[in-house]
Amino acid sequence: MDRFLHKVREFIVTGFFTGYIPVMPGTFGTLVGVLIYVLLSKFGFFYYALIAVLLIMSVPLTDYAEKHIFHEKDSRRIVLDEVVGFLIAMVSFPFDGSLDSIRFLVIGFLLFRLFDIWKPYPIRDSQNLHGGFAVVIDDVLAAVYTNLFLQFLRLNSGSLFKF
Repeated sequence: MDRFLHKVREFIVTGFFTGYIPVMPGTFGTLVGVLIYVLLSKFGFFYYALIAVLLIMSVPLTDYAEKHIFHEKDSRRIVLDEVVGFLIAMVSFPFDGSLDSIRFLVIGFLLFRLFDIWKPYPIRDSQNLHGGFAVVIDDVLAAVYTNLFLQFLRLNSGSLFKF
């Protein structure tokens, strides 16, 4: 049973094993978040409840993964933080297949990856923390930056968001 739970944890923290993709695992983990977002964001309360559960679970799961699966700090194979971060980034932008929701999805994806990689202040400082909280918090902050930027675009969509 312990081995089974270990594998379940590994499956979750690696974003359905996408964290093992040797090139850009964080981007592939974010794409898992995109898939979940596209499938579930239109379900309102359920989507927000899922984010809350994943966020709460992500800290102890990533902490476990650092200590018992990968034996290293913030292993690049841990992508649950990218999944959760992207879901948070897209809060209040339900996907309905319209051109506008596709635009927000693409821009949200690009901005989230940019902020996650670039790590502007105070995201970079969060890297000094330890454990599962440190793994998750930088992606949560990148998600907040992304969501704020998307909100700005939505408010100014008449002049800035026409392609």
